[in-house]
Amino acid sequence: MKKLGFGLMRLPTAENGEIDVERMKVMVDEFLANGFTYFDTAWMYCNFRSEDATKQALVDRHPRDSFTLADKLHAAYLKSKDDRDGIFNEQLRKTGAGYFDYYLLHDMRAAHEKIYRELDCFSWIREKKAQGLVKEIGFSFHDNAAFLDKVLTEHPEMDFVQLQVNYLDWESDSVQSRLCCEVARKHGKPIVVMEPVKGGTLANLPAGASRLLRQAHPDWSEASWAIRFAAGLPGVRVVLSGMSSPAQMRDNLSCMKDFQPLNAEEQKLLGKVADWVRSGIAVPCTGCSYCTTGCPASIPIPDYFALYNRGDEATAADYASLAGKGGTPADCIGCGACEAVCPQELPIRAELKAVAERFAP
Repeated sequence: MKKLGFGLMRLPTAENGEIDVERMKVMVDEFLANGFTYFDTAWMYCNFRSEDATKQALVDRHPRDSFTLADKLHAAYLKSKDDRDGIFNEQLRKTGAGYFDYYLLHDMRAAHEKIYRELDCFSWIREKKAQGLVKEIGFSFHDNAAFLDKVLTEHPEMDFVQLQVNYLDWESDSVQSRLCCEVARKHGKPIVVMEPVKGGTLANLPAGASRLLRQAHPDWSEASWAIRFAAGLPGVRVVLSGMSSPAQMRDNLSCMKDFQPLNAEEQKLLGKVADWVRSGIAVPCTGCSYCTTGCPASIPIPDYFALYNRGDEATAADYASLAGKGGTPADCIGCGACEAVCPQELPIRAELKAVAERFAP
């Protein structure tokens, strides 16, 4: 398997906000034509529309044995044991895939692990594999390395683990990318990397940090540095990239078609860049948009955090221009629905208040 996976969470959109399936078809075809086969979707991606688009752009147009497809079950949408099959069967219908090559318990962390355990999801997912409806089972993970060790010790039947890994989070006390990779390797589990570009943060570096990378390799994009870092780590099976345009895809394909890992000097340079970037990030949001689906005020939360992270470059006019997308941070009613699904476990309500005070005091 080539080490680049197509993450179907940040798909191209048309002017009306819907997924641009025709552009997605172009991207899918080019991805497959270059020998890449791994596609990754989930129940809530693109406001619950990613799986439908996957059927239209991929499954209906290409032989089933020409690609592999991953899908996921998220604890936040489980209220009873019946919901497990209800969601899984709907996912099979929406994708039209017939079976999933990889199926994951989504966003494993302490609170969600409790739900998965109480609803016997670990036994349930093993049964799906025994039935031939799933080929490999695993889970995506957002917690500390000690908890990952606990889950893998209690569930050696898991075939792989999906981890948030990028050079910014590599030594993070909260994400613990390096430590989690070490735990996965200790248990002999292949690693699927998510968020290698940290929601676009590592594709849009501060000017000084960008200059350092351009001096080393003028023809490498900022995103390609991040993809190369993750793909070169030991134990990594595939690196998922959420590509939203043909241009982004071609950039990723160019660096991964004949992949060569970073050397020691290049890795050292990324350490300097990480220090630079880390000092300027106010809110470490990855832009997954899980928080926006259930927001009663329809606030495009990641967009406001991205604006906030621009620091002094951002203006009140920029803030006002976002108002057309929905509510503003000042409209937050404090319900906490966003925080319940945030993989980064950010204090979103407090951060929205800070954004509102910064731009609309």
